[in-house]
Amino acid sequence: MAEPGAVSDALAAPMLEFIAEAASPGRDGARRGCPGHGAEGLFSNGGYKELSSPGVGSRSRDTSAERNQPSGNPPCGIMKNSSKQRQVRKKTVSFSSMPSDRKMNSTAACMAFMLEGCEMKKVRSNSRMYNRYFLLDPDLRWLRWEPSKKDSEKAKLEIKSIKEVRLGKKTPVLRSNGLSDQFPDECAFSIIYGDNYESLDLVASTADVVSTWVMGLRYLVSYGRHTVGVVEPSQSSVRTSWIGSVFELADIERQGHIDLFRATQIIKGLNPGMRESRIELKFKELQKAKDCYGEGIDLDTFVEVYCELCTRPEIFFLLVQFSSNKEYLDSKDLMLFVEVEQGVEGVTEEMCREIVHKYEPSAEGRDRGYLSIDGFTHYLLSSECHIFDPQHKRVCQDMTQPLSHYYINSSHNASLLEDHYWGSSDISSYVRALRMGCRSLEVVVWDGPDCEPVVYVGSSVASQLAFSKVLDVINQYAFESSEYPLILCLVTHCSVPQQRVMAQHMKKILGDKLHTEHPSLDEHYLPSPEKLKGKILLKGKRLPPDTQDSEGEVTDEEEGLEMSRRMVSMDEKDQLNGIGYKRLRLCKELSDLVTLCKSVQFRDFESSKREQKYWEICSFNEVDANRFANEFPEDFVCYNKRFLSRVFPTPMRIDASNMNPQDFWKCGCQIVAMNYQTPGLMMDLNLGWFRQNGNCGYVLRPAIMREEVSYFSANARDSLPGVSAQLLHIKVISGQNLPKPRGSAAKGDVVEPYIYVEIHGIPADCAEQRTKTVSQNGDNPIFDESFEFQINLPELAVLRFVVLDDDYIGDEFIGQYTIPFECLQPGYRHVPLQSLTGEFLPNTTLFVHVAITNRRGGGKAHKRGLSVRKGRKAREYTSTKTTGIKVVDELFRASTQPLREATDLRENVQNAMVSFKELCGLTPAANMKQCILTVSSWLLNSERSLRVTVDLSEAYPTMEAQGPVPELLRKVLTAYDTMIQTSRTLIESADSVYCKLTQAQRAGLDFHEDLHRIGAKEGLKGRKLQKAMESYAWNITVLKGQADLLKHAKGEAVDTLRQIQCAAHSCGLAKNGASTSPASPLLPPHPRPHGPLHTIPETEPPDTEPSTPH
Repeated sequence: MAEPGAVSDALAAPMLEFIAEAASPGRDGARRGCPGHGAEGLFSNGGYKELSSPGVGSRSRDTSAERNQPSGNPPCGIMKNSSKQRQVRKKTVSFSSMPSDRKMNSTAACMAFMLEGCEMKKVRSNSRMYNRYFLLDPDLRWLRWEPSKKDSEKAKLEIKSIKEVRLGKKTPVLRSNGLSDQFPDECAFSIIYGDNYESLDLVASTADVVSTWVMGLRYLVSYGRHTVGVVEPSQSSVRTSWIGSVFELADIERQGHIDLFRATQIIKGLNPGMRESRIELKFKELQKAKDCYGEGIDLDTFVEVYCELCTRPEIFFLLVQFSSNKEYLDSKDLMLFVEVEQGVEGVTEEMCREIVHKYEPSAEGRDRGYLSIDGFTHYLLSSECHIFDPQHKRVCQDMTQPLSHYYINSSHNASLLEDHYWGSSDISSYVRALRMGCRSLEVVVWDGPDCEPVVYVGSSVASQLAFSKVLDVINQYAFESSEYPLILCLVTHCSVPQQRVMAQHMKKILGDKLHTEHPSLDEHYLPSPEKLKGKILLKGKRLPPDTQDSEGEVTDEEEGLEMSRRMVSMDEKDQLNGIGYKRLRLCKELSDLVTLCKSVQFRDFESSKREQKYWEICSFNEVDANRFANEFPEDFVCYNKRFLSRVFPTPMRIDASNMNPQDFWKCGCQIVAMNYQTPGLMMDLNLGWFRQNGNCGYVLRPAIMREEVSYFSANARDSLPGVSAQLLHIKVISGQNLPKPRGSAAKGDVVEPYIYVEIHGIPADCAEQRTKTVSQNGDNPIFDESFEFQINLPELAVLRFVVLDDDYIGDEFIGQYTIPFECLQPGYRHVPLQSLTGEFLPNTTLFVHVAITNRRGGGKAHKRGLSVRKGRKAREYTSTKTTGIKVVDELFRASTQPLREATDLRENVQNAMVSFKELCGLTPAANMKQCILTVSSWLLNSERSLRVTVDLSEAYPTMEAQGPVPELLRKVLTAYDTMIQTSRTLIESADSVYCKLTQAQRAGLDFHEDLHRIGAKEGLKGRKLQKAMESYAWNITVLKGQADLLKHAKGEAVDTLRQIQCAAHSCGLAKNGASTSPASPLLPPHPRPHGPLHTIPETEPPDTEPSTPH
C-alpha cells in the first residue's frame, strides 16, 4: 500500500524535460527586467529541486509530502478604485459562495471586493439584527455602512481605530442566548475598535464573504498602519520573481512566450493532481479575454493563470493571519504559527529556518529566510502537518501487559478472495493480511489427497491450498510487519492420520517459532506480547492432560462446524445450551502443540469465573456475542480482563460482509475476526484502529477495562466514572483534487462533494455530522464548517472522514480516512484520503483544523435553547454508591469530602481559564500561548502608550499594567489573576487531596477478596449481592479515576504556567526573566496555607461584557 500522498515523479516529467533543456551552458537564467534573480529552484511532488543541477527530476523528498502543491499570490499590490457602484455580476458554472466568480487569492482581490461592498447583518447588543450595506472608502481609511439612522459621517469606522478582527462568535453579543443558534460560527465576525475596545458584530451570508472581510481588514490594520499608502502594483514580489524565472527557463528560444502544452505541463508538474483540462481551459479563457486566443503564452498570462489556479484561498487567509507583512512568513512568524497553532513544543528560529529551506521554492526566499504562499502550502501538505501523530507510527504502548489486555488484529477465512460460497482460496490472501498487521489467522484444514491436508473454506473445494504451502508462507511473512506473537486459529476437519501430518509439518516448517512451552500453574494471566515476541501460538482443541492414548475425542464448537453443519446429522451432535456440537477425534501429537490458546466451550460467566483457566479461550458467534454485550455488558467486560475471547462472523454472512468490531471492542473482546477481502466501513474501522501502535497488530485496551477492580459497562450512554470526557472541535475547511467516483458516468467530470464526520466508539460517543454540498467543484471545494463532539471514552474512539458525491440517483463514495482519537494532532492538518479498497488516492486530501479540550464554551449547560449558568449547588459532583455492606459503606462515605475538593479544584481552574480565553476573544479550544499572543497584539495595535508585562521572577507569573488601561483590558488582567490564583491553589493542594483519594481506594481494595463472603454474612444474596459487587467496583473506579484526573489537572496547570512563560518571551512581554527554565516544573518550594475552596463561576457576570456600538 502506498504512503499517503505518494505520487510518481513521472507526473512532473514533461515539465522537467523542458527545464533540463533550458539549463544549457551559457544561459544565465536571469529573468528579463529582473536583475539579480538567477535560476530558481522548482518544487515538484513536494520536493525542492535545483533547476541547474544535473540530476534534476531524479530524486524526490519524503513521500508523505508528495501531494498537490497549490500555492500562491499574484503580483503584490492593491488597486485603488474610486467607484462605489455595485457591479452586475455574471453567473458562472464554477461554484463559489462569493457573490462573484473571482477567487479571493490575494489582498488585492480582497480590497477590490471591500471597495465594492456587500450586504451584511449588523448585530446590536439587544440581539436585534439589521441589514446594512458595508463598503470600504476609496482612500482605504474608513469602513462605512448604509442605510443608517445616523448621519452618514457617523455611520463609519476609522480603520486605524481597529484593534482586532475576530473570526466567529467571539464576543458576548454573538454568544448571547438569542443569537447563538441562528447562524453558523463561520458566518460571523467582530471588529474590536477604539480605546474602550467596543465591538462591531457582523453576520455575512457565507463563510467566504467573512474570510474576505477579515483578511482585508487584518491586512489594513497591520500592513496599512505602517504604510499610509499601499504597495505599488509594479513592485515585484518574491513569488512573481520565482514564477518568472520558471517561465524564463522554459522559454528556451527566448521568444517571450511558450506554447500551451508546455505551459500546461509546467503548472501540472508544480501541482500534481491538478487536471490538465482545467489548466488548458483557464489559459484559453484568459487568452480569449485578452483577444490573443491561439497565440503563445506570455509571461503575464502564465503568472496570472498560475496565481489563479495554484493559490488556495484558505491557506492565503492563514498566511495573512500570521504574517507580519502579509506577503510571506519570516522565521518569527513561522515560529508563532508552529508553536501556537500547531502545538509543537520547543520551537526555535533555527527549526523554522530549516522548514523554509526545505519547502520554499524560490532561492531568494530561502536566502532571506522567507516562506512564501507556495512554500507555506508545501509545508502544510508535508508529513510534518499530517493529521496522524508520527509518534504512533512506531510501537508506543506498554507491551509488557498480559496478552488478554490487548486488542489483536484478526482475520477470518484469510484464504478467501471473495465470499464464502463463490470465492476462491488464494495463498496471496495470507500474505496480504500479514503485511497489513494481522496477528490472528484462521486456517481451516481438511483431508486432502495423498494424505496431504489441504486448506479451503466453504464451497471453494476447487481452489484448495496445500497445508504445507500455507505454512511456508506464514513462516516467511509472520514477522515481516510485526515482531509480536501470531495466533494461528486451527479449525481441523481432518482424520487422525492427516492430523499427524499437520503436526509434523508445523514442527518442521515453523520450527523454533512455534510456541511449545506449557503454561505455568502458578501464574494467573497470559504472558505479555513482549515476552512472546517472534512466537507463533496455536489456538485449537486439546486433549485432557491425563490422556495416555495417542488420540482422544473432543467436541468441535468452532466456527468451522458452522460451515459444514448441513453435512452432519443431529444424532451425531451433543446438545449443549441449545447448540449442537460435533464430536471429533484428535491426535495427541497435534493436541500437544496447543499451549496458551486452548479452545473450550463457553457455558456462562459464573462458570468461567470458577473453572476457566487463563490459557483457555472461548469463541463466540457474533449473534451470541451481541446478546452477551446487550444482556450482560459488565460481566462480559470482566470476563475479558483475564481471558481471551474470539468473535467470528455468523455463517449467515455468506457474502463475507463484516460485523462492526466496535460492538465487541467495547466489551473488551480481544480477537474480532474480520473478512479482510471485503472492504467498507467495518474494515476501515479495523485497519484505522490498529494503526495507533505502529501497526504492530496489538493495541492496549483502556485502563478502565483492564484493572481487576473497576466498573465499566459496554453500553454506557453517558460520561464514565473517573474518565475525563474530551471535546473534539473539527473544522472542515476544504478538499483537494477530489476524483470522480470510480465507475460513475453521471454528470461528466463534475463532482459535487460533501463530507460526513463520524465518531465511532462506545454508544455514548457514536455520532455523525455532515457538511453542505459544494456544487460542481472537486478541485478545491471550500466547506468551512465546524463541528463539536463529546468523547466520553477517548481511548476507544475513532474519527472517520467520508467524502461522497451528491447525486440525485444515489450518492457515491469518493474517499475516506479513519484515525483513532488518540492519534490526532491539533492545529491545521491535511487528511489523506483512501479509496474503497484502502489505497491512498494520490494528491487527494482534506484540509481541517483540530482542537481538543475538556470544556465547552463558557461551561454553559443548554436547556431548551437557553443558556443556564451553573451555581455552586448545580455543580455536578461524582459520588460513591451504597453497597449495603455497612463497614464498606462507612469507608466510602468518608471519601465524599476529598471527592468534592478534587472536583472543585479542577472545575475552578477550568472555569477561570474559559473566562480568560473568552475575554481575549478566543474559544475554550484556544491554548494559553494564543491568549498571550492576543494580548500582545492589542498592545501593538493601540494608539495609546499602553504597557503590560508578565513578571516571571516568581513561580506564578503575574500580569501587570503600567498606567491607565481600557476597561476590557482591565477585565482581562483580573481574569488572568483569577486563573493564576486558582491554578496555584490546585497545584499546591492537589497532592494532599490525591493522597486522601488513593488511601481510600487502597483501603477499599482490602475488602476485594472477602467482599462476597462479607456481603453474604450481612444477608445479601442473589441480585442484591450482585448489585453490591457492582457498586463496590463503581466506587473503586470513581476513587482511582478522580485521583488520576486531579493528578492530570495539576500537570495541565503546570503546563499552563510554562506556556505563559514561553509565550511572554516570544511576544516580548517578559519582565525580570524566568525564575525557572520553561521545561522545569513550576512548583513553589513551600506550599502556602489555603482556606476552604470557593467555586469560580462558569461565566463572567453580565457587567463584564465589552460594549457594542449602536
